[in-house]
Amino acid sequence: MKPEFEFLQEQGVSPSLIDAVEKFSEKYEVKEEVRARVVKPMIPFYGREILEMAISGLLEGENLLLTGAKATGKNVLAENLAYIFGRPSYNVSFHVNTSSAELIGTDTFRNNEVELRKGSIYRCAQYGGFGILDEINMAKNDAVSVLHATLDYRRSIDVPGYEKIDLHPAARFIGTMNYGYAGTKELNEALVSRFLVIDMPPQSEETLDYILKEMFPDMKEEARKQWIGLFLDLQLKAENAEISTKALDLRGLIAAARTVRQGLKPFLAVQMGIINKCFDLFEKEIVRDVVSMRIPEDWTRSDVFAG
Repeated sequence: MKPEFEFLQEQGVSPSLIDAVEKFSEKYEVKEEVRARVVKPMIPFYGREILEMAISGLLEGENLLLTGAKATGKNVLAENLAYIFGRPSYNVSFHVNTSSAELIGTDTFRNNEVELRKGSIYRCAQYGGFGILDEINMAKNDAVSVLHATLDYRRSIDVPGYEKIDLHPAARFIGTMNYGYAGTKELNEALVSRFLVIDMPPQSEETLDYILKEMFPDMKEEARKQWIGLFLDLQLKAENAEISTKALDLRGLIAAARTVRQGLKPFLAVQMGIINKCFDLFEKEIVRDVVSMRIPEDWTRSDVFAG
């Protein structure tokens, strides 16, 4: 059994779903020119129910919309799903200036003739990739309108001036959105109706323990408890609006652990990964106090990692 399927088995995902995913990946071969886009995620995703919901929907040809607060693992889940299904991934980070041309492609002059320089959505449709539509609620109506025929039963892209293309049968799209970010807006009903929506739960002690054990098997148990406790403390303060979500950064916490492994003092590492992401002095002091309760300033690498 492939490691990505063992990963599902370890979490208790339904054997019938694992078998269906295996058949899916065997059925749809990945073209050599895009094989490099099948990438193993840096962070594993832990959560049996969420994985089962997502896998079931994708197997039935549905697209997913992952919603929730910051640091709930939306992008991590999307990356893990693309890898589990063995599909090339195409990331589109939406912003207020994203246009339909960036998604489909733009005309370019090559070899004395006009050609279409294909965009991410076009290539995803062509090669049967998994398109990760990051911060989809920041997209302008012009960009979103392109997705309507792509995401519904038509599964096609009508490129002005060129032939209509039909989506590869393995192509899927996974949208992510945070609540309340600057520049975001409510998605219209027509777009939401084209997705199955998964509301991502906040991180728990169990999920964080799984992630840290997978990524840092040599981390000492006491240090792991403090790393987990620090994230949960910050998460609670963010939920209670005592601090913003700037310091609630799982990637930053993991990056801090990596620098400790290189020999940096843990407190300095967490200062880079967490504390310094707050630019308001009052908020920075609150976060520093939370860190001080969990990560003593006199800790060294040997307090965190064995060997």
